[in-house]
Formats: sequence, structure tokens, C-alpha cells
Amino acid sequence: MSARHVLALTGGIGSGKSTASAHFGRLGAIVVDVDRIGREVAEVGGPAHAALVARFGPSIVRDGALDRAALASQVFGHPDALADLNAISHPAINRVLAAEVERAGPDDIVLFDQAVLVESAILGRWADGGTPGDGYQQVIVVETPVELRVQRLIAQRGMAEADARARIASQVSDAERRAVARWVIDNSGDETRLAAEVERVWAEVLGSLPPR
Repeated sequence: MSARHVLALTGGIGSGKSTASAHFGRLGAIVVDVDRIGREVAEVGGPAHAALVARFGPSIVRDGALDRAALASQVFGHPDALADLNAISHPAINRVLAAEVERAGPDDIVLFDQAVLVESAILGRWADGGTPGDGYQQVIVVETPVELRVQRLIAQRGMAEADARARIASQVSDAERRAVARWVIDNSGDETRLAAEVERVWAEVLGSLPPR
């Protein structure tokens, strides 16, 4: 394994995780978009697609592409179906993540931009997380007050307030994310302040690495 260090960045909807991820990329992290990979492995021709069709049926394919709404309708509110979906898709995602880590250089820091982290003991951490070959070792959490997240979801994504609050409530709590975090980024201010927070954490990440 060549990568020097692997981290995971997570945060709830509307927290600004993607913006923070972009800042880490500008500082030198190799950012891997786990959500994008999750979409790709499930698509027609992707490594998880055939197993998903076998489990959920041909109705999840429409016009030659994965019908995500049809798949979601089978999973939403059905824990057993969700568990099956994760059991199929997460190992496939991990294989792609492992390949991304393998491509990194000896001095690179790989950052998994990963919305689903607390919810999954496997995704992004396919063994025990103790070495780069096992996935991420430490977690960075972007944390933003709920009311500010609601405001951002309304203004930036055009969501109705009730829908924004429902989406936030359906996710794990800030306390659950904080419990697994090595570093917490406060995103209660503007983007300039967020950039400063990212720089603070980046400096601490670099300082935590073993000498070469």
C-alpha cells in the first residue's frame, strides 16, 4: 500500500461538507467522492448492478438506466431491503475506493468525501481501518447548526422547509457523528471562516503524520 494516510470527511445534509471537501482538495488532499462512486457502481454495467436487479427486480431499470426512484420506493421504510441494498453496493464501492488508494503516492493524503459513515461500519473501512489498506483511519466531521442548515437547504436547493427538516431528522445526529470524529469543523460562519477551519484541521492532520 502506497498511500500515506486515508481520512474520511462527513457531515449532515446542508452542513457544507462538499464545500469543505473542495477546500481540502485545494490544500493538496486527493479527494474521492464516495457518493459519486456509489451511483456509478449501481448503474447499468456497474459492478453492483446485476446483483441489485436480481434482488429488487427488473422494475428498477428504465430506458436502459437505473431508475433510482423505483429502487428508493422499495427501500424507503423497509430496513431489511435497505440492509440488502447496502450489502450489495457497499463492498462494490469499497473495491473502487481500494483502487483509488492504491493509485495514491507515498506522500499523498486521501480524503473520502462520504455522507454515509456513521450509518455503515463497512463503507470506506473494509477491514479494521488500522492501515491505509483497510480504508480510512480518522474522521473529520463538518458541523453546522440545524437552523442554518435548514436556511441553506431552502436557499441553495429550493427545498420546502418541512422537507428540509425531515431530511435532517432522518439522518444520524450531530452527537453520533462527533462521537467518531478526530476533528470537528465548525461551519456556522461564512465560507471564509470555513476555509480557515479547513486550514486549521489540515495543519493538524499534517502534524499528526509519522515522520518519513
